[in-house]
Amino acid sequence: MFAPIIVLFRSWLGKTQFNKLRGKAIAKHGKVITAFCETVGIERKTRQNMIRTARDNGKRLGLLA
Repeated sequence: MFAPIIVLFRSWLGKTQFNKLRGKAIAKHGKVITAFCETVGIERKTRQNMIRTARDNGKRLGLLA
């Protein structure tokens, strides 16, 4: 779904810069999930499953193209 946009953005920005930006975005997203889980009291294993689900959804949506 989003893959064509991501591919265009990656070619416009450059692969190295794109990967740096992508890594930062993934790290921030993981921190948001962790903070949410700590606030709500969700266990570590469940949090890891939520992060895996986010990754899988990103792949399915084409965000990890």
